[in-house]
Amino acid sequence: MAFRNDGDFYGGRDPRLYPAYNIRDAAHYLRLPAATLRSWVLGRLYPTRTAPRRFKALLRLDDVARRFLSFHNVVEAHVLAAIRRHHGVRLAKVRAALKYVRERFQVERPLIDVAFQTDGLDLFVERYGELINASRQGQLAMRQILSAYLQRIERDARGLPIRLYPFTRVSAGDAWLETAPKVVVISPLISFGRPFIAGTGVPTAVVWERYQAGDSIAQLADDYHMDIRAVEEAIRYEAA
Repeated sequence: MAFRNDGDFYGGRDPRLYPAYNIRDAAHYLRLPAATLRSWVLGRLYPTRTAPRRFKALLRLDDVARRFLSFHNVVEAHVLAAIRRHHGVRLAKVRAALKYVRERFQVERPLIDVAFQTDGLDLFVERYGELINASRQGQLAMRQILSAYLQRIERDARGLPIRLYPFTRVSAGDAWLETAPKVVVISPLISFGRPFIAGTGVPTAVVWERYQAGDSIAQLADDYHMDIRAVEEAIRYEAA
């Protein structure tokens, strides 16, 4: 079914599937090392005693030819980042756990499916925990972090992701994750999917550029009619 919106810049294609992000930019938006995200979407070679062994990608790019990520790909990587936060991402184990959830729910992309926030989350944590021999306490911690990340995804009436509120900082501690303000937003319908400040539509990159050029935080807040804390968070997000 064609996706329709005013000023259709996507030729009837759902903008959530449009290849809008290169690996470097997507990694920056999600607070991930670019090498990590690259291995998730392109796979990775591991040296062995005989010959290098290739592990397949965890995520299926919506633009394999150009190696660009879609909004859906960014949301998937956002969810995977929760696993990496505490447990690292063992590609083969995560792939096996995702396959298990995919088959149980009969969904092609479990990480963005609304069912993953409920029963799918429990199934994934249980299966992945078994594969990496995580303790019960470790599984509970994993579920808590994953849940915090999933709460940053806003969905449309069909349950599909339409907005993502990425974390502006990931080194503030686990407790902060559950109460972190939703200041920065990524939506394929606004600013061609570039991060902007919630409630304003002002791209975070614009705020950052003006700040680098010498504008004060107070001046930026006044010009864009924003709270100073929102400006500070946008600057922190872009500067990382």
